[in-house]
Amino acid sequence: MKIHNLSLQNSILNNFLSEIRHVNIQKDSMRFRRNIERIGEILGYEMSKNLNYKPESIKTPLGTSEINLPENDIVLCSILRAGVPLHNGLLNYFDTAENAFISAYRHHKHNPESFEIIVEYLACPNLEGKTLVLADPMLATGQSMIATFEALKPFGTPKEIHLISVIGSQKGIDFIQQNFDDNTHLWIATIDEILNDKGYIVPGLGDAGDLAFGEKLQQ
Repeated sequence: MKIHNLSLQNSILNNFLSEIRHVNIQKDSMRFRRNIERIGEILGYEMSKNLNYKPESIKTPLGTSEINLPENDIVLCSILRAGVPLHNGLLNYFDTAENAFISAYRHHKHNPESFEIIVEYLACPNLEGKTLVLADPMLATGQSMIATFEALKPFGTPKEIHLISVIGSQKGIDFIQQNFDDNTHLWIATIDEILNDKGYIVPGLGDAGDLAFGEKLQQ
């Protein structure tokens, strides 16, 4: 798997990352969602540099302009509910893309330190021969990403796969590397080294879904 860690080079992305992490600023749900959306736009822009392009002739009022335009058939798939702002950021740039949505959540059976990933809802177009962009803001253990990909397999085999995340743990990245082909791309804003015993990224930012949409009763 090819890993593109955008935090290795300073950019305006640092500002958005600092705000979604900041214990006081992140409490503003609207600002949190917008910052995740803006990070999605940046990640999507960087990803676009690896797409396939073909030459096109564009008629202007004064003549003709030659330009290379992307030719990939893109399907954006986000994991509900935390993935919605990230999905919106990607959709701002890939506005003709098809869309898929899937619910995947942690179910704690007996104690907070062990859980399984439950997939309940899935809406997906045909993926055969297309470019699948799988978006999940927090790549913690990597189990949600793998469970989602397994659930999508009956819908066809993508030509190429791009994974999009805001913050990931090194352990989670190591895990998904074992489950995706070498030609898969991971586009990520930053990587934290620690994953605690409850499967949360440290320092991370907390629960992205709760910060974006409010706290839930389910644990």
